Amino acid sequence: MTEYTFREKLTQYKNTVFRLAVGYTKNIQDAEDITQDVFLKLYCNEKEFESDEHEKAWLIRVTVNLCKNHLKTSWMRLRSPQSEYDSNTAFYDESNIEMMEMLSKVKPDYRVLLYLFYYEQYKTYEIAKILKRNENTVRTQLKRAREQLRLLMLEERGELYEYKV
Repeated sequence: MTEYTFREKLTQYKNTVFRLAVGYTKNIQDAEDITQDVFLKLYCNEKEFESDEHEKAWLIRVTVNLCKNHLKTSWMRLRSPQSEYDSNTAFYDESNIEMMEMLSKVKPDYRVLLYLFYYEQYKTYEIAKILKRNENTVRTQLKRAREQLRLLMLEERGELYEYKV
């Protein structure tokens, strides 16, 4: 890959990769490291992609895998969890900061699905292909993600009441 081609790809996909990594790790510095690793893998990759969509899917898959690997490290298990959705993130916007804070409370796998479905506007069959999951599994998990997000929003507004039987 030429340096010019690489710079084009970096410009084209860096926001997608970074946002996905931030959404998964909830940490800007970790997301920056993962983004750098993803593009290093792209630069070293000698495989030809069938299309731009295939290349984007490959980048998303690599990002998710690196995020999962990162969260499994012993360092991450010892570190206290923190959410860093502030004015320094790529998500900052007064209109959606509350939504991003809600998303940070959703399971990482669900955040990825919500991001790919709503932000990147992939169809469920495309998400299934990218994440190497069954399409029905993706639909079920997307439904659960929406429900988890809905309950968090209701709880935040004080509209969620638990009834004990």
